[in-house]
Amino acid sequence: MPVPWFLLSLALGRSPMVLSLEKLMGPQDTARCSPGLSCHLWDGDVLCLPGSIVSAPGPVLVPTRLQTELVLRCHQETDCDLCVRVAIHLAVHGHWEELKDEDKFGIAADPELEEPRNAFLQAQVVLSFQAYPTARCVLLEVQVRAALAQPGQSVGSVVFDCFEAALGAEVRLWSYTQPRYQKELNLTQQLPDCKGLEVRDSIQSCWALPWLSVSADGDDVHLVLDVSEEQHFGLSLYWNQVQGPTKPWWHSNLTGPQNITLNHTDLFPCLCIQVWPLEPDSVRTSLCPFREDPRAHRNLWRAARLRLLPPRGWQLNAPCSLLAEATLCWQAPGGVPCQSLVPPLSRANVTVNKTLELPLLNAHPNLCVQQVSSWEKLQLQECLWADSLGALKDDMLLVETRGPQDNRSLCALEPSGCTPLLSRASTLQLDGLLSVVPLSDSLPLAWQRAARLGEQLLQDLQSGQCLQLWEDDLRALWACPMDKSAPRGRAALLLYSAEDPGFERLVGALASALCQLPLRVAVDLWSRRELSAQGPLAWFHAQRRQTLQDGGVVVLLFSPGAVALCHEWLQDGAAASAPHGPHDAYAASLSCVLPDFLQGRAPGRYVGAYFDGLLHSEAVPALFRSVPVFSLPSQLPDFLGTLQGPAAPRPGRLGEKAKQVSRALQPALDQLLQAPGAPGDCTRDGT
Repeated sequence: MPVPWFLLSLALGRSPMVLSLEKLMGPQDTARCSPGLSCHLWDGDVLCLPGSIVSAPGPVLVPTRLQTELVLRCHQETDCDLCVRVAIHLAVHGHWEELKDEDKFGIAADPELEEPRNAFLQAQVVLSFQAYPTARCVLLEVQVRAALAQPGQSVGSVVFDCFEAALGAEVRLWSYTQPRYQKELNLTQQLPDCKGLEVRDSIQSCWALPWLSVSADGDDVHLVLDVSEEQHFGLSLYWNQVQGPTKPWWHSNLTGPQNITLNHTDLFPCLCIQVWPLEPDSVRTSLCPFREDPRAHRNLWRAARLRLLPPRGWQLNAPCSLLAEATLCWQAPGGVPCQSLVPPLSRANVTVNKTLELPLLNAHPNLCVQQVSSWEKLQLQECLWADSLGALKDDMLLVETRGPQDNRSLCALEPSGCTPLLSRASTLQLDGLLSVVPLSDSLPLAWQRAARLGEQLLQDLQSGQCLQLWEDDLRALWACPMDKSAPRGRAALLLYSAEDPGFERLVGALASALCQLPLRVAVDLWSRRELSAQGPLAWFHAQRRQTLQDGGVVVLLFSPGAVALCHEWLQDGAAASAPHGPHDAYAASLSCVLPDFLQGRAPGRYVGAYFDGLLHSEAVPALFRSVPVFSLPSQLPDFLGTLQGPAAPRPGRLGEKAKQVSRALQPALDQLLQAPGAPGDCTRDGT
């Protein structure tokens, strides 16, 4: 029995099996039809002239599907060639009611019958075959009785035997009618070689073929060629690209059996091996054994490179084709993950070594980072403009969304998401075109920079200090320099004990409010990534040194947990026995803070504070009362004046600032005091 193509493709998949093929004796071509059809094969080949499509107002026969099978055409029992058998399935196109002239639509009238439906419907079907360097076209004439032809239904098939082709060749088939009533059918397939078929005894060119096997030994891969001692053969290693020509890597003429070793770093999914006897017109056997090898895929991504092509083009270069998608992303400084951007480059398949275009109005070092993913995994990330535009900038990316009636809204892209830009009145009014954006109840705990500096960012955008990177009818991207937004106030380092999420929320509200004074605030809430990377003690030392060098102040925020840690240090005279987490900068800082107080270096450098209802003033250890200690929010004006020092505004303006900070603190403080188990009635010693 002949072997259907789909079975052959399964057999030649990951675990090839040997298949036997039907043998056809004799050189002649033949055609046969399914019951109900009559067919005739015209002698000789015909010219392949498909022509243009014509209308078919009446019923006609058209090809609907192509099927192929592999057979052997044999001149003698052991002298055969590989041959492709083709089956063309036919159906009726058009309706009888549209018939006006029988002779125009391929209907041969039966002289004994008057009704057209008792006539014959016929078609001339052209079957074209190409297998480089040969090409053939044959003509099949097919008839079916009109009474058996129902519009839109299959009438059967005609089988052609057969087209000879070389082992391992790529073949193309297509079929159409003359005249042509619809688009031609086409099919492209790769024929197997000697190794995949039971043909070694039937095809003489396979008799002396070297047999190749691949084995692994640790990190090495062995190519074992089983040939006789005297046989000469060629061996080639090459990269088989889906797009474009193959790329040769290594070639050699060898003699006798060989065992060739490859290092695992040489493997790629498209690395193929070709071997052939050094004889005229010999058959070449090809094998690509590393398509599913995980090491080969890892090597491929290591070898892949992104390349910038001025003015706005880029390429993904790799030895093999890749199943990958690409997006633009925004890379902010500080080691945070690169954030994907749907505009201006949506997720799309990437073609290796093909030039693609970035639809940008202006380039930016942070924006020109390309992510290439495969199976939802980040494989490759590079900043394409790193050489020409320099290092990453501390810029904020603004996403502008344009709605109906010229309504526009803006948000700033941050690690926590896109934060709406809020003015002092919690609205956006940019040139009268921006719609009202409500104050979000779910802003990040630390209130990111965009929330604190929203009004300043809007002013920068309005005054033309931001660079437009991209736009369409619905959206636009802007990059705003943060060195022109951030006010240069006195530096303040906040230290607190991270004992409760509610207390952390309160500290975050205080830190965000202090930034509006303005003060340059540092707090571990906003530096968790750096804290994890450096460790809490190293992070604190760096922040304390920078704060004091800039003439700033360290703020100790006392809570029951902080007081307990201080007592433990003072009693033991050494490190606190209670463990602290990887983000607890307060516990780590005591080794430096307590000596400053014990040795009299704290005044002018430190300020203390606690929150009304959470701690009594007497609970603060006496050692720390050598510096001002304030209750918040009741003593906010004095607290803010001490923090700002000589730069503090006049008393009236300072009172307004205190009211703003109090409004920011009160919701978080109330929520903490109302929570179950809140420390509102703590004792005088802070426990």
